[in-house]
Parts: sequence; C-alpha cells; structure tokens
Amino acid sequence: MSYDKSPLNYIGGKYKMLPKIMKFFPSGIHTMYDLFAGGCDVCTNITANRIFANDINFFVIDIYRAFQNMTIEALLDTIDGIITRWNLNMTNEEGYLAFRSHYNAIPVEQRSPIELYVLVCYSFNYQFRFNSSREFNNPFGRDRSSFNPRMRENLIVFHEKLGNIRFSSDNFHDLDLQFLGQGDFLYADPPYRITTASYNDGRRGFEGWSLEDDLYLFDLLDRLDRQGAKFALSNVTEHKGNRNSELIRWKRQYHTHRIHYNYNNSNYHAQNTEQVTREVLITNY
Repeated sequence: MSYDKSPLNYIGGKYKMLPKIMKFFPSGIHTMYDLFAGGCDVCTNITANRIFANDINFFVIDIYRAFQNMTIEALLDTIDGIITRWNLNMTNEEGYLAFRSHYNAIPVEQRSPIELYVLVCYSFNYQFRFNSSREFNNPFGRDRSSFNPRMRENLIVFHEKLGNIRFSSDNFHDLDLQFLGQGDFLYADPPYRITTASYNDGRRGFEGWSLEDDLYLFDLLDRLDRQGAKFALSNVTEHKGNRNSELIRWKRQYHTHRIHYNYNNSNYHAQNTEQVTREVLITNY
C-alpha cells in the first residue's frame, strides 16, 4: 500500500513509519482524532467518517486552515507569486533573509500562513523554528530546501484530503474528548520526553514536554479506554541509555508493538546498545 506525504517535512513526522504503524490501526473507524497532528501524515492517510486534527503549534494549524480556504489553483498561484517577489531559490540567501525579516516584522496575528509555509520550504531542513518572541528563526536551507516539483505534487494531493478534517490548536490538557466512544479511534504521537528533538527542548516558542505531560496523557488514554474508544500511542521506551520508566510501567496493561525503524542520518541506529532507540506503538485493542 502506498501513502501520501505531507507537504510539510515536520520534525517527528510519521510518513516513513506509516507502513509499520498503520498495519496495527483498526478498520471501520467512525471518528478519528489525531491528538498531536504535526505534519498530518497520519490523519490524511486514514479512512474515517470524520477526522479531527489537533496540534498546539497554532502556526502550522493556521497553515492547514489557510489551505482549506483556498482552491488549489489560488493556493499555487499565491505560492508562486511569493517565490517570484522575493526571488527565492536554493542559493539566494539574501532574498530568504529579507523575506524572513518581512515576515517577522508583521504582528503575529496578522501574519500570512501561506508566507510562513513558503519560508519553511526554503529553510534549513524545512523546520518550524520560532524564538520566544514568536519570530521565525530557522536559517537558510542552502542547496537543499525549496518548493520543488515533488513538494508541489505533495501539496496538490494533500489539499484534496483536507475537506474532511476539522483542525484545532489546543493544549491537549484542555480538550474535552468525552464524545469519543465505541467505533472511534485516537492516535497520539506526542513529543518523546527522553529524546532531545528540537520540538521538545522548550526553546522554540512553545513549552517543552514534561513528566507531568506524560502522566496526564497516560491518564487521558486510560479514560478513553473506559469510554470504549480505541487508541494507539507512539513513543520510545529507551533512547541513548535513557529509559522512560513511567511509560514502561503504564503500558503493561495494554498491547505493545515494537516498531523496527532505521533512523537514517542519526545515531539512533548505532550498534552500541546504549545508543539504541526502542520505538513502540501501544494499543488498547
């Protein structure tokens, strides 16, 4: 089975893992809830009667909403116009920095989500990085990053799938999920507390992930289980010698599926056992 890739290369995105995790997902889903949607690789590749996608990063959720509110023709014309106006390409760092300064000079509530998307397309590793002042601060992606033909095609396919998705940008602590029950499915891919990913270091304009967040999430999943809803949680039990002891204890009441994945261009696949990352998918069914 083939899967469609998000037009955002979001850190922690699950596109390359989809064949390994989605084979464990249930079928016949009424409502699907993607609790930490990120790049939306999961919720745009799943079949359900209705889909909810939430992420605390309101910048990325605003991009999805902007995509929804435009025809694909208007969206591509807008992106192409921005690229032309600022002469963006894989070598023009001066144009990129001028465009970034333009974006950051605008009050947060007035910024264009489409301009942010284009910025990300030409930034280092396509990352969303903001400082504590909500200024986009990712450097230029010289010779690597651009809105290339493959990303254009990914965007076209992605856009077709957005009509069935309701987006929100809430802290998961504040969500009321009591409406989920029999026939419903929630997928949770939170920041992994024992890793050092950039989205989890507390210095990107959003709060980091704590032990309290882990424990609250475990309690939330327990409540969903009692409500009759199905859930799947992606996480790691070990990383570079660190163990998530709380996760290891909590998961014993459910089913654990080991996800074998080779993290290319990282140390995750090191032969030294103290450098191993043990990725798991935990389900209540």
